[in-house]
Amino acid sequence: MNIDVLIRAMADPTRQRILRLAGAMELAVGELAQVLGQSQPRVSRHVAILCDAGLLEKRREGSWVFLSQPPAEGADAGARTRQAAAELLLVAEAEDTAFARQCTEDRRHLADIRANREKAAAAYFAAHASEWDRLRALFAPAETVEAALVAALSAQPLGKVLDIGTGTGRIAELLEPYADHVTGLDKSPEMLRLARARLQDFPAERVALVQGDLGALPFEPGSFDTVVFHQVLHYAQEPGFALAEAARVCRPGGTIAIADLATHSREELRREHAHARLGFADAQMAEMLAAHGFVPDTPHACEGGELVVKVWTGQRQPTADTTTNNNHSSATPGAGRSRKVS
Repeated sequence: MNIDVLIRAMADPTRQRILRLAGAMELAVGELAQVLGQSQPRVSRHVAILCDAGLLEKRREGSWVFLSQPPAEGADAGARTRQAAAELLLVAEAEDTAFARQCTEDRRHLADIRANREKAAAAYFAAHASEWDRLRALFAPAETVEAALVAALSAQPLGKVLDIGTGTGRIAELLEPYADHVTGLDKSPEMLRLARARLQDFPAERVALVQGDLGALPFEPGSFDTVVFHQVLHYAQEPGFALAEAARVCRPGGTIAIADLATHSREELRREHAHARLGFADAQMAEMLAAHGFVPDTPHACEGGELVVKVWTGQRQPTADTTTNNNHSSATPGAGRSRKVS
């Protein structure tokens, strides 16, 4: 990271405010403009400078662009520089009365952003309430499924979690207290806005939302310790593609958990709700998991609705390459991960 570029990027008071706001929560460019009381084009220019300096990163969701701070931890020079920049601004807020007053006022406006998100989410739920109520009546109770999912993941710490098809963010919310970090991924910008409203009070460094497709996950191999599919896989035309991607991003020794419908014959779910699969049999799921490098565990059935929901789990087997690497390393898989689900 070029130090001259960094210093120039941080020299502007508006960009200092932007960095403090981005440290509080992920914001769309339009939301940031609302907080700062400046035009969106002007804010976009400031954002571009901060991104060029490596202090912010942009992520597009449909027509919206969201901003967040890259991770400050890590051994690379960029991470160390970002950490130093964050600490500098923290000290500045503690010692500069005028800057502290401005930052406090900016954060007060974040309450309006949160309220607007919650209002939009409530309107969406209200518009689709009758449809979702009919679907919920078919399935096992949500609290039963969630309890079974938590129990299935209780054998070891969750570490870094990927919630594939996060939807409204409920599973990310459920697992966040037990994880080092949770990433919720969904293809739908509308779903991600609902998830953002639900998760906006969690620390920005603990939860991230990413737009992407379950068949082509935008993550490096071995990025996660726990990968979760909750009521998602039945939408996949090719579940094997999704499981192959899950295996790729799950570290050796990591865990996969799938909560989905057991086999059924309700064809209207295919016609009216875009279900590509009418549930999964235990043998079918075990075969798919094993084919993609997971050792299947005993599944758990959740009853109480017209349709049974199953929770399947498996452990990612080490590959030949990782086994060789581990023989030359004293590192313990999963070391430093967060507490177990209990």
